[in-house]
Amino acid sequence: MTPGKNSDIFDLLRRIQTGDTQVREDFLSEYMPFVAKTAMNMCKRPLEWENSDELSISLIAFNDAVDTYDLDKKVPFLPYARIVIQNRLKDHFRKEARHNSDCPLETETFEGKLLSPAEVQSAWEDYRNRTIEDERREELEDYEELLKTFGIDFEALAEVSPKHTDSRKSLFRAAAMLVRDRETMDYLLKKKQLPVSKLMFKTGINRKTIEKGRKFIIATALVFYYPMKFPYLRSYINPDGAH
Repeated sequence: MTPGKNSDIFDLLRRIQTGDTQVREDFLSEYMPFVAKTAMNMCKRPLEWENSDELSISLIAFNDAVDTYDLDKKVPFLPYARIVIQNRLKDHFRKEARHNSDCPLETETFEGKLLSPAEVQSAWEDYRNRTIEDERREELEDYEELLKTFGIDFEALAEVSPKHTDSRKSLFRAAAMLVRDRETMDYLLKKKQLPVSKLMFKTGINRKTIEKGRKFIIATALVFYYPMKFPYLRSYINPDGAH
């Protein structure tokens, strides 16, 4: 998903929730790899769309997540959708009497006593919170490793981040343009260098601003380019310059 267009994930979700069926179909199709990856991670085995109940259940759960997602909340959509899929699969495992081996969170104690609904809900909340915390940590670790390949120290990003709103807006605009243009983004990914001249031409931003904000532009562009890999980081970035 590239920023600055109607294809932004939140704009798409808003359109879907107001009844745009074509956008829904396109959205579900685009995120089928995400659905499959989530399901296979839960099932601990390869799955195929042609003959997998788990994948069908997961896609239905993803569709439900689209409908139930609260756009006003600060939680990114993809982690929310992942939790919905995981919970739906856990229900499936229990119904199939396979939850003892497939589901890490059971509704019975080791003594065989049934947990109360309140205890089950509390356990689910704890599991969800721990999952999100773990995902955030893993996401930051992956991001740090990716930045290193571009010669950027994650800890030093705060020092090079622009302090003024207008400057941030300009650099966000440069990062967005970089991601939207396949040729310039391919150049960045292959050469590990920012195509300064092309960005100047396409954005009208002067060389000094682009070169001074080089690390910030690259770091931001990578988050824009890999929204499924860095959903939490993407949710923190406001292209209008507020963050």
